[in-house]
Amino acid sequence: MSLATAKLSTRNQSLEEAYAPPANFLEIDIINPETHGFAKKRYTDYEVRMRTNLPVFKLKECSVRRRYSDFEWLRSELERDSKIVVPPLPGKALRRQLPFRSDDGIFEEGFIEERRQGLEQFVNK
Repeated sequence: MSLATAKLSTRNQSLEEAYAPPANFLEIDIINPETHGFAKKRYTDYEVRMRTNLPVFKLKECSVRRRYSDFEWLRSELERDSKIVVPPLPGKALRRQLPFRSDDGIFEEGFIEERRQGLEQFVNK
C-alpha cells in the first residue's frame, strides 16, 4: 500500500469532544425581522447576532439591529478596500416596491424571510 492510499489512523472521540464547541468559532445569525412605521415611512430591520470565542474580539456575544441599506453599505466598503470577491446581496426587489400592488410587496412575510436568509448567506460567506 502506498503512502498516498494508506489509511489515516483515527482515534475515537468521546461524546464530550464531539459535542463541545469548536476550538475557534465565529457565528453570525440574521434573525427576528421587524417591520416598523406606516405607509411610505415603513422599513424592515433584522437582528444581527454574533457569537465567538476568538481572542481578537473583546465581546464574545453581541446583537444589533440593521436595515438592508446597512448591508449595502457594508458590501460597498468591502469591495472598495479589499482584493477579495465579495458575495452578492439578495436583490433590491424593485418590482415589489411599485405602488398599487395587490400584496404587501417588500413587507410580505415570505419576502422578508427570503431576504433574511439571503443576508445570512451574505455575512457567512
